[in-house]
Amino acid sequence: MSTYKELLQTARGILKQHEIADADVDAWYLLAHVFALKRTDLVLHGDELVSEDGRTRYMDLVMRRAEHIPLQHITGTQEFMGLEFEVSEDVLIPRQDTEILVEEVLQVCEGKTVLDMCTGSGCIIISLMKLGKLQKAVGVDLSNKALKIATKNAHKHKVDIEYLQSDLFERVEGCYDIIVSNPPYIPTEEIDGLMPEVKEHEPVMALDGSPDGLLFYRQIVVGASAYLRRGGYLFFEIGHNQGEEVRQIMQNNGFTDAIIKKDLSGLDRVVYAIRS
Repeated sequence: MSTYKELLQTARGILKQHEIADADVDAWYLLAHVFALKRTDLVLHGDELVSEDGRTRYMDLVMRRAEHIPLQHITGTQEFMGLEFEVSEDVLIPRQDTEILVEEVLQVCEGKTVLDMCTGSGCIIISLMKLGKLQKAVGVDLSNKALKIATKNAHKHKVDIEYLQSDLFERVEGCYDIIVSNPPYIPTEEIDGLMPEVKEHEPVMALDGSPDGLLFYRQIVVGASAYLRRGGYLFFEIGHNQGEEVRQIMQNNGFTDAIIKKDLSGLDRVVYAIRS
């Protein structure tokens, strides 16, 4: 039998051997997930013996992670904007970078109607509804499986979100004060070079942005004019080198005052503009 500390050390070694980037962190998160531990518990009880059943359950998850299955798919959840969201292989795992997009929208969204295009897990629109006091919130996605996850997350956080299964604006009705989107934006040829956790376990339809990565920006910008009030905002998350191109697409289609926001690494992350 092993102690908690010994088990954690074994798991770290296995994950490092399988070239898991955050081996130490992931080994700890899985330990905390299986045994409902906090850091202080490991300090106080780390030398206690683990039951054989507990060891088996933990090592099973460690071996799944060693196969490059995302940690979030193993635990079933991911934190975003301080809220916990259910995730699966049917949705893009919420990223910390996307919090920058939400934070920008929060500055102008109180009392407004907001449409979230390509909603996925619903993390963006749910966070906005929970934190931003929206008048109305609608999430749109082509994937029915993604919308089932988004609906579960809305119920979990007790927010009223209307979800539509739609190919972009195909089934959308009415006008909105704000449209926000984190669309697929990775150029097709770059997908094979992504980490196994991403290219093998996250939905390709949420990643593939066409050969140049800009297809959905073009389509959403053009379509948004019919569903966004004059003076309304269009917000996008973008790839690290897409800022100027997306800004130009917006300016060429009747949007003004386009602004690019960078992430903590100094890379382009958000573009937003006003419908003139």
